[in-house]
Formats: sequence, structure tokens, C-alpha cells
Amino acid sequence: MRRLLSWLHRLEDGLIVAILLGMVLLAVVQIGLRNMAGVSLIWVEPLLRNAVLWIGLLGAMIASRRDEHIRIDLLGQWLPKSFQPWITGAVDLFTAAICTLVAWYSIGFVIEEYQYGEIAFAGIPSWVPQVIIPFGFSVMALRYLVLFVLGLGGRRPCMREPLG
Repeated sequence: MRRLLSWLHRLEDGLIVAILLGMVLLAVVQIGLRNMAGVSLIWVEPLLRNAVLWIGLLGAMIASRRDEHIRIDLLGQWLPKSFQPWITGAVDLFTAAICTLVAWYSIGFVIEEYQYGEIAFAGIPSWVPQVIIPFGFSVMALRYLVLFVLGLGGRRPCMREPLG
């Protein structure tokens, strides 16, 4: 299982690096074409907009891997340390529930985009790059559900420790 998780983590890391490098390269090419040749590739702008969506969700997935999401911890500051596992469990469960809800409704969004048949860029249907939304939120929901279950058994890793 650790080998599979390690491979998946490397895949996430590799995807975000590849997309970011591709974005930089395409932006430089686009600027060069505009300034030197007076032309531009019309599909680059929508591709870059979709790449930002992918970067954001891949970044969120990577942050959830180590439990590094932004958190507001007001209760933990005032309540005794003995309540900390309960608060952490409630936050994990709430986060998993919200991510599940967003994943569920984003599936409907992607289905509507499929039915509508809009083209995003270069002949690629708009629903294809938007599949990252339900996928990314499903991964985050699963990770926080695992953290919640591990917390029930007293085996939840400390913040910033990888899940695998």
C-alpha cells in the first residue's frame, strides 16, 4: 500500500510540475509570437485558464496529502488539550463532508458541460479539463475521511506528516 501511495504522490507532484512548466513555456511562446511575428495562437489563452484550474486543484490535493490546508483554529486555542482530538476529528469529518458535497455537485456540472457540447480549446470539449473538479474534491474528501478514521483509532498522523 505504501508503494502505491508513494507512486500516486509522485504522479501528483509530477503533474503539477509538468503543467506549471507547460504554462510558463506556452506563455513565453505566446508573448514571443505576439511581439515578434504579430500573431498568436488562439487556443493558448483558454488552455492556460484551464491549466490554472488544474494547478489549483492539484495543489489542494497535495496540501491535503499532508494536512496543510488553511485552517481556522479558534476553539483549539481556548479549550483544554484533551479536547484537541475531538476538535480535529470534527474538522476532518466536516472537511470530508464539504469536499464530498462539492465533488457530487461538480459531477452534475461536468455532465451538463458534456451535454451542452461546448468546446474549451483546440477542439477539446469543455467537460474534459473540468473533470479535475470532481476528481480533486473526491481525493481530498477521501484523504480527510481517512484522517478521521485514523483519528478514531488514535493513529492520526500529526499535521504535516504524509498519509502514506
